[in-house]
This record gives sequence, structure tokens and C-alpha cells, in this order.
Amino acid sequence: MPNQKILYITTEMYPYQEDTNMAAVVNKMALKMHQEGNDVRVFMPRFGQISERKFQLHEVIRLSGMNIIINDLDQPLIIKVASLPGERLQVYFIDNEEYFKRKQYYFDDEGQPFEDNDERAIFFARGVIETIKKLNWVPDVIHLNGWMASFVPIYLKTYYETDTYFKDAKIVLSLYNEKDASLASNIDEKLKFDNISGLKALDNPSVKSFVIESMNYVDMVIKGDEFLDEDLDKAFNESSTPKSEYLDVDSINQIY
Repeated sequence: MPNQKILYITTEMYPYQEDTNMAAVVNKMALKMHQEGNDVRVFMPRFGQISERKFQLHEVIRLSGMNIIINDLDQPLIIKVASLPGERLQVYFIDNEEYFKRKQYYFDDEGQPFEDNDERAIFFARGVIETIKKLNWVPDVIHLNGWMASFVPIYLKTYYETDTYFKDAKIVLSLYNEKDASLASNIDEKLKFDNISGLKALDNPSVKSFVIESMNYVDMVIKGDEFLDEDLDKAFNESSTPKSEYLDVDSINQIY
């Protein structure tokens, strides 16, 4: 169905990341929906490996300048934008020097997860939500890809529960086999600062536990990878949320 406003929130997208299924799928989905006459926007983190010069990123001054408060600390939100190479499709990048300047994504040179991965995910989720509101652009569909994006529906249905801005948006979550990692043991305190508590994911906070948790806060769950690992597949099968098996990109508009 054309003429929809479709928001893709992702942690990976080709050509900014080149070698993953998620990056390729998000690129193809966004382009397909864009070419079919929908108003498509993409939001993702501005990881340090993404070259601003190569991809011609530039700061959007009117959207930057907000601060996101995480656990009582003010963190400046910087918004950058680029057009997908060769396409008139805008990609917005959530940036913050402390959280995203580093050259690695989620793990340090020794393979250990960054201790602030939880704060980075919270900052990304809230940064996307606040920037969309500042754009005064109301999406009909929000399609989530990547574990950091899974914090978005949790925040929308708790912290932003009384905010009607996104009340009519259909939220779709794609599941992918991402490398699991523990999140900070005090993430409960950071979420409690935003009046979020009682999440099952907090029993054993990890990348995977928050993805599984977020399945309870969306309107539809689909398989982004055709074959999911055992834990994700079990959670997918047991979820009471409407769901779809893996769809090739040509069929993705069936769920919107």
C-alpha cells in the first residue's frame, strides 16, 4: 500500500555496514518501500566506522542541540543525515561523541562488550523518538531491526505511554541472530530513573533478553533471518504477539 510513512530503525544498513544479512535486508526493504511511493525514513547510530566524508554526512543543526538525560547525566544529541548513495532516501544518524565515536560497534579489542552498551541503547532509542517528534513527522509503520532498536517499543509503551504522538503507528519487529552479550547489572537503576521497572529482561540483562522482551511491546514479530538460534526461535514460537515466518523482501509489504 503506497503513500504510507514508514520509519526503519536499525543498527545496520548497507552500504554503511557491508557484510551482514541485517544490513542487506534493511537496505532492500527501505528501497523497495521508497520506490513504491512511500515516505521512508531510516534512523541508525552513527558508529565510528561509518565515514562521514565517504557517505557525505552532515549535521542537521535544527534537530541537534537536545540533551538526553540518562541516569541523571545530560548527554548531547547530535543528528546527522545523508542520502542513500544514488537514491533520494534520507538516512538519519544518531550521534554522541561519548557513545558512538569509538571504532568498534559493541565489543572492545579483546572481544569484551562495552560496559556502557545499555546506555548507548537507551540513548539511541530516546534519541530516535525525540528526533521524530521534532521532525513533526508521524510514521504509520515503525519497523525495528537490531537489538538497540528493541529498546524503542519498550520506551514507547512505558516512558512515553501518555504521549499520543505514536499512538496509531503499527510497530513491527524483525528478529536476527545477533551476538549475545551481557548488559550492565545496574541497567535496572538507569531504567528506573525513567520510571521503567518490572521487565523480565532485567532478571538476566543481555542483548537477547531485551530483544525477547520487546516482542511483548510490538504489533507484529517477523523473522529477519530465515533460521533463528534456539532461544530466539523458542521465544518467537511462544510469543502471543501476531507473527510471520521469514519473508523475502519482495513480500515485505504484506505486513504493512
